[in-house]
Amino acid sequence: MDQETLKKNIFKAIGQQPYNAQRYSDGLSFVLNVFDDDIKTALEYSAELKELCLHGIKTQHAIRGEIDMVYRKILLMEAPYVFDSYLLYLEIRRKPREKFYLPRRDKLLPVVQDLQDLEDDLLDELFISMPPRVGKTTLVMFFLTWIAGRHPEMSNLYSAYSDVITSALYSGILEVIRDEFTYTWHEIFPNVKLAHTDAQDETVDFDRQKRYPTITCRSLYGTLNGACDCQGYLISDDLIGGIEEALNKDRLRSAQSKVENNLIPRAKERAKLLWIGTRWSLIDPIGVRMELVTNDPAYADRRVKIISIPALDPETERSNFEYRFGVGFSTKFYLQRRASFERQDDMASWFAQYQQEPIERDGALFTPGSMKFYNGILPEGEPDVVKMACDTAFGGGDYVSAPVAYIYGSTVYIADAVFDNADKKITRPEVVSLIVRNKVKFAQFEANNGGEDYAEYVDEKVRSAGHRCTITSKPAPSHTKKEVRIYNAAPDIREWYFLEDGKRSPQYSKFMNNLFSFKINGKNKNDDAPDSCAMLADLINNGLAHVEVVARPF
Repeated sequence: MDQETLKKNIFKAIGQQPYNAQRYSDGLSFVLNVFDDDIKTALEYSAELKELCLHGIKTQHAIRGEIDMVYRKILLMEAPYVFDSYLLYLEIRRKPREKFYLPRRDKLLPVVQDLQDLEDDLLDELFISMPPRVGKTTLVMFFLTWIAGRHPEMSNLYSAYSDVITSALYSGILEVIRDEFTYTWHEIFPNVKLAHTDAQDETVDFDRQKRYPTITCRSLYGTLNGACDCQGYLISDDLIGGIEEALNKDRLRSAQSKVENNLIPRAKERAKLLWIGTRWSLIDPIGVRMELVTNDPAYADRRVKIISIPALDPETERSNFEYRFGVGFSTKFYLQRRASFERQDDMASWFAQYQQEPIERDGALFTPGSMKFYNGILPEGEPDVVKMACDTAFGGGDYVSAPVAYIYGSTVYIADAVFDNADKKITRPEVVSLIVRNKVKFAQFEANNGGEDYAEYVDEKVRSAGHRCTITSKPAPSHTKKEVRIYNAAPDIREWYFLEDGKRSPQYSKFMNNLFSFKINGKNKNDDAPDSCAMLADLINNGLAHVEVVARPF
């Protein structure tokens, strides 16, 4: 019987008799035998066996202990090769609430898998941007202990903006290696020995003391030249200290000079580069490097991945870091943080520190402190007119953005909006409903890229609903750049009244966040909200005239 057939038979037997502990042990013995000859295939089989064990642990209470022992042995077998299994087995002795990884695993597993790809030589360079205190530095600390166990002869360099951070990471590495009551590092790597440590130089050597230690921790502003000849990993963790440094272009240039002249030259050509941190500025070291490797033809064949996980999901406005056992951050916490930044007119810090969107403050056109808000209650009486502008989109990351303006004399209230990047089958009915429920009288659609067809569909459905609305489509001016149009309309937009925080629908909130994040200098991830506002300003100021009936003066 061939190996694949034997595997299927053994695993099928587990499925048929999940209550039989011996079946799980048979599976483990089979995988261990394969492991002696073919590690790659054995790891594929063990991944399948792990799932069977986890299901058995949940459902077969009578033999849970026996199955758990098999599961632990699988993790131990995999740990030197699979980073996820390493993290799980490293803390196997700790209580669930005290573990670092297990409570965070559901959220951090994609990052762990990307770190695995880096080690498996599927990537050359990896960028990870996440909010503060979500565990990224601790995850990297564990990653370094794994790398050291796998490649004790290989030299690695960890750098951050501060000696305090590098010292903490150095201490954390030694804790994992030395605390055998808490961590199982020596069980995972029984043949690797801690050879030498130096607290002053923050170096750790395994197997033997070497000229270039296995791990060197050194701040960006410390002595880097000659300190490490990095063969394995060059890890840069938060090279910018905070908002004060991010706003100081001289400090940014100084940090970038250190990176280019002192840090990156420490890495050999085939060394892996890992960048971690908060995206403060477009010209912070991570941003400069990211722009280089993604846009310069010289790096066309470099295998790069960029991970950027915001505090609040832009679509759902739910926390991305609500970990088990309350060790993360709830949606409520992040909404409160955002409200605090908004109240202090400091949305730039919110977007950079929490949403991973670098904001150049001198380029932000729309900030809470420069705009007007109302509590959702419109003035008494009917508005003079209700108008809407719609920047159309058809999915693919772009948003349909359609703000509605209630106009009372010269005062404009943005009372409602659609802001959705879903397929047109979803957004067109949303826009129809927006027009009907707000009794919009004049609506203008951008005609470019299928906008006319979009407008015709909406027009037909609005008529079918029994509502009268003048709907037009108009191409975006080809002679004026979009950024210029937005810039020219900004003074009018800042005079409008927008719904205050707490009165906004989820789509309205996303619309406001997109408006706040727009910057006139640098790149914008998307600019649909400010673009639709510029269209609306043009419609209000230069669009269809409003006719008012008055009494004869004679």
